[in-house]
Amino acid sequence: MPPIIHDQPLPYIDQLPERAASAVELVVIHCTELPDMAMAREYGERPLHPNGTGNCGHYYVDRDGTLVRYVPGTRVANHVRGHNPKSIGIELVNLGRYPHWWDSHHQQMSEPYPDVQIDALRFLLGRLREEFPNLQNIAGHEDLDIAMMPATDDAALEIRRKLDPGVMFPWPRVLADSGLRRVGTLDSGQPPL
Repeated sequence: MPPIIHDQPLPYIDQLPERAASAVELVVIHCTELPDMAMAREYGERPLHPNGTGNCGHYYVDRDGTLVRYVPGTRVANHVRGHNPKSIGIELVNLGRYPHWWDSHHQQMSEPYPDVQIDALRFLLGRLREEFPNLQNIAGHEDLDIAMMPATDDAALEIRRKLDPGVMFPWPRVLADSGLRRVGTLDSGQPPL
């Protein structure tokens, strides 16, 4: 039985710009870098922008494979610098570097992604390919946001702002039979977007 996608719209959904399904060309894989879905929701609801919206993905995939949609794909969510108008963001619940995101001593992402979570992601990618006719590309957040920043423990050291979904993410398994091409990274053999 295929997973159910649970709709749980964010409170500011109406302030997010609308777009046609044909505008979506890219899906961006993130990890929440938070301990659980509840905290991810809390972070997603925080207003950070002048129009009252926050930073969030469209879809969230919990460790047990639960799929939740916070923002419909026909709205622009704030999930990756410079690529929001044409992309859908998928957040996988995973600790990442939590809670020391930018400490130079905590830059290893070591939580594996459970098989059930990856199975749910693969199902979701298939659904999105059906719903969005121009969706052909996939990237990790780390592939698109390559900015450096000072480490919080030593401003003389620079670290990557974004490392998600990270080294534990099973790209070969996710890309297999997906019909999607990984872009934005030297590892993909494709030019950055």
